[in-house]
Amino acid sequence: MKYLQKFYDHAFQWLLVVGPRIIIALILLTIGLWLIKVLNRWLKRILAQKEVDPSLRTFFLNLFVIGLRVLLIVLCLQVVGVEMTLFVSLAAAFSVAVGLALSGTMQNFASGILILLLKPYRVGDTILAQGQEGVVNSIQLFYTVVITFDNRTVIFPNSKLSNEVIVNLSRQGQRRIDIELFIPNTLKFEDVKRKIREVLGQDENILNDPPPKVGISLLEADRYKVLVNAWTSAEGYEDSKLKVQETMMEVRAHLA
Repeated sequence: MKYLQKFYDHAFQWLLVVGPRIIIALILLTIGLWLIKVLNRWLKRILAQKEVDPSLRTFFLNLFVIGLRVLLIVLCLQVVGVEMTLFVSLAAAFSVAVGLALSGTMQNFASGILILLLKPYRVGDTILAQGQEGVVNSIQLFYTVVITFDNRTVIFPNSKLSNEVIVNLSRQGQRRIDIELFIPNTLKFEDVKRKIREVLGQDENILNDPPPKVGISLLEADRYKVLVNAWTSAEGYEDSKLKVQETMMEVRAHLA
C-alpha cells in the first residue's frame, strides 16, 4: 500500500503539472485544425480563380494541409513538454535516405511541377519529343502520356521533357503543308500555278490567311519542281495534308 500511495502521489503531481498543458494543447489542436480547414478552402478558391492545373492544384493543397498539420502537431507536443530533438534527428536522417533513394523520381517530380507551371505544352497539344510525335493525353507530376498517330501510348518521364528539346506543333494554332510536284517542261508554269491556286481555294481546310504560295524550287533538263505551301489549322493537320496531297495528284493528272 505504501508503494501504491507513492505512485498515486506522483501521478497526481504529474497531472497537476502536465494536465493544464494537455488541456491547452487539445484546445490549440482543435482551433488549429479548424483554421487549417478554413485556409484550405480559401486557397482552393484562389487556385481555381488563377486557373492552376488541376493536378498541380491538388498537389499544392495536399502539401499545404499536410505541412500545416505537421507543424500544428509539433507545436502541441512542445506545449505538452515533449522533447523534439530526437524526432527532428530521426526525421532529418529519414529525409536524407529517402532523397538519395528517390533522386531520379524526385527529379521527375520537380520537372512535372515546372511543366505544369510554365506550360510548354498542354493536354491536347501535338508535340514532337524524343523522336515521338503525338497528342498529349495527360500531364502527371512524374510523367507525361502521349498518344501517337498510330495509337501507341508513349510515357515520357518529365525530366526528359524538361531537359530536352520539345517541338510544340499546336502552339501557334496553324501549320504549313509543304508539297513538291515534278512537272514536265511541256506544261507552262502559269497554267500549273493557276490550277493549283484554284483547287486550294476550293478546299475548306486551307486557310486564306496566310495565303498559299506556289513557286518553282528546282529546274532540270526535262522537268521542274513546284513547291506548294498551304496553311491549315494545327488541329487535324495530318488529315488535311493527306487530302491536299491527293488533290495535288489529281491536279497533275488533269494538267497532263
